[in-house]
Amino acid sequence: MELQKQHKEKTLYDYQLEDLNTIFKCLDESDDNINLLYQLPTGGGKTVIFSEIARRFINESKKKVVVLTHRIELSMQTSKMLKGFGVKNKIINSEVKELKDQNEFMCFVAMVETLNNRLQEEKIEINDIGLVIIDEAHYNSFRKLFKYFEKSIILGVTATPLSSNIKLPMKDNYKKLIVGESISSLIKQNFLAKAKTHNYDVSLRGLKLGINGDYTVKSSEELYGNNIMLSKLVSAYEELAKGTKTLIFNNGINTSRYVYESFKKAGYQIRHLDNKNNASERREILQWFKETPDAILTSVSILTTGFDEPTVETIILNRATRSLTLYFQMIGRGSRILPNKNEFSVIDLGNNLARFGQWDAPIDWQEIFHFPDFYLENIKNDEDIEREFVYEMPKELKALFGKSKNIEFDIKEEYKKIFAQGKKSKLVLERSIEQHAQICVENSEDVFDARILAKKLKEEIMYRVRQYSYCIMNNTKNYKEWLEEDYERKLRLSISQKFAARM
Repeated sequence: MELQKQHKEKTLYDYQLEDLNTIFKCLDESDDNINLLYQLPTGGGKTVIFSEIARRFINESKKKVVVLTHRIELSMQTSKMLKGFGVKNKIINSEVKELKDQNEFMCFVAMVETLNNRLQEEKIEINDIGLVIIDEAHYNSFRKLFKYFEKSIILGVTATPLSSNIKLPMKDNYKKLIVGESISSLIKQNFLAKAKTHNYDVSLRGLKLGINGDYTVKSSEELYGNNIMLSKLVSAYEELAKGTKTLIFNNGINTSRYVYESFKKAGYQIRHLDNKNNASERREILQWFKETPDAILTSVSILTTGFDEPTVETIILNRATRSLTLYFQMIGRGSRILPNKNEFSVIDLGNNLARFGQWDAPIDWQEIFHFPDFYLENIKNDEDIEREFVYEMPKELKALFGKSKNIEFDIKEEYKKIFAQGKKSKLVLERSIEQHAQICVENSEDVFDARILAKKLKEEIMYRVRQYSYCIMNNTKNYKEWLEEDYERKLRLSISQKFAARM
């Protein structure tokens, strides 16, 4: 259920009433069969608003309303909300083969595929439809039904007015966009929780883009299913989210299963959910997640719509996406507010915050709606994101080097100096290795302790090697991997030499 409080008499908040009146004003001033699009953030109460729109439209026009959804859970939630507004409705699902009782209802809630099949088979014909409301309107599956409702008003509702298919922009199907309240405004008014964001440096070079414009599952599984990324995920959880109710989003069932195994092995309460779970398994897992205070649930994109668990305290994006819609949907799962919850954490392991900006930052939806190509072409690419990233040593690791005066080393600055002096570029890495060896020795009793410390520098070594490879303009994956191995080997050698010199 979306944001609205439960009353016997349904009431709307001021901003919801304002949007509702704007929509009706627009309908009054437009043609009888206009296609309108309405944007409101996840958690802003879209279902509440369009339920009241349906109620008012039926009362005023005496015409029927059809609400279209793309998932069975959304159909049931919508039907329940409409009833709460006094709108008697019938769900057209796979069990409904014909509509002999259609005159008993002024409102129908239908799954898009089911309704399309019935209309094609000519088994169902709904007469006198004045308004069609499309929930999650950015999905393209709804387009096939437009031809059946050419004489009706169509109202699409979405949190992100950007088509799921880059070749089929929403402006082709909707004449006008009405933009609702912003995320930051809903946070200020205490309707949504504030997001505390944390991002980790992740190199996404291995990821490949598919025909839909997003990263492929296969390449994502290769990256996020490896041991380095799995241990980075568990460490990020332990550093920032331990003991909180956590939802982890992955791109691929295998990755989610590896995540499940990794957390289980580390002794945490975790379950895995994907679209292969049947309805009763899904209910049981979600009930467990609801009732267990420090539960961790790992899933694929199955929980991005129609799932509402206000007690979620941490969202982990264990994947990269180039879909703005998916980005907002995933983070939105943690944004529900409770009497004892006014903020939640977002841990990003896919450079998504750098790609799209902060979740509550201002966003020009009108520009995105009217010029989607321009927006999509200007999404930051992964190489630019990686170039701008600045590695920051975690506090716990920093504490292990407490005896050293300075643990910083700027590869780019060092390269500029060496370049200006006309010396060989490899001197940059030699000096970096020397500095790393020095701080390991300064904070260790013996060579074995120092080598253990050196292993903990793996993240920073990867970062320094990457910075160096940008400087010399040789950024291939194989070359960087070779440099990292060579760096680690030389670091171990340098540590041994320093302890030998002490003797």
